[in-house]
Amino acid sequence: MAADFERDSIASAVDSEGRASGRIELSDTDALLATLLGRCTFPSPGTPVTCAVSGGADSLALLVLACRAGCVVTAVHVDHRLRPTGEIEAAQVAAVASRFGARFNAVSVEVAEGPNLEARARRARYDALPADVLVGHTADDRAETMLLNLLRGTGATGLAALGASPRRPLLALRRGDTEAVCASLGLVPLRDPTNSDPRFRRNRVRGEVLPLLAEVAERDVVPLLVRLGDHLAALDGFVELAAANLDPTDVQALRAASPVVARAALRRWLRTGGDEEQHPPDAAAVERVLSVVRGERRATEVGRGRRVARSAGRLHLT
Repeated sequence: MAADFERDSIASAVDSEGRASGRIELSDTDALLATLLGRCTFPSPGTPVTCAVSGGADSLALLVLACRAGCVVTAVHVDHRLRPTGEIEAAQVAAVASRFGARFNAVSVEVAEGPNLEARARRARYDALPADVLVGHTADDRAETMLLNLLRGTGATGLAALGASPRRPLLALRRGDTEAVCASLGLVPLRDPTNSDPRFRRNRVRGEVLPLLAEVAERDVVPLLVRLGDHLAALDGFVELAAANLDPTDVQALRAASPVVARAALRRWLRTGGDEEQHPPDAAAVERVLSVVRGERRATEVGRGRRVARSAGRLHLT
């Protein structure tokens, strides 16, 4: 059961002369947390949940709000061993978990320096966590992911990525909301230096592309991108439902289907054995398979050492 929030640890938001002190009254904290919880999608009180907590503002807010929602929380910190401060960071997360009545578990994984470091670290992190782990993704993360996928040449599926999921209860919140949660409770988020490293494309999208788009549009573009993602998710869901009822190995069925549905069915098939963290097959690979369907070629490579061939009216993936 979540511990009570310390009433005597939060002082007035203003001093005797009316100046802001940077600290917030408990009543203001309660109101803030209640308002934000109304926009979250945590399971019912008493539900056991695991929260991935790196120590940044988003994950600390996830931990606090999950406890406040009455969930039975286990916070898990994953140390990638890429920084010498990993054990110190884990201890800080453990202290926060204890303060709010959550269990704590520390996990270490090995990720070597080298190409695709960000993607490999993310993969190792998810491999070390339970499949139903809750993560602190916000609307800002979703907007960044949409733009990253756009830069990769994605279609509707990629633009609808990082949508509503039981694993993402904070998706309707903004990064400023999670920072406000930490500030209201006197929590100091850990700062990951890699989050400002321009080697990683997401950091440039966050620090350069989104601010520039906001300047050009003269408005906050994150809500616009999120709304577009919701619309595309609805359309993509309709197409995926039709694709799920289509046999992607049946050449005649693929020829008779709408090209949009046929492409979706082939994407699903080519992603066999993958998961939501794995990028779907690129558009060029899908088009090459369609050329096999049309009889323009007998076989084609589709990446990751795999090949699609046609025989006796069926497609075969080897």
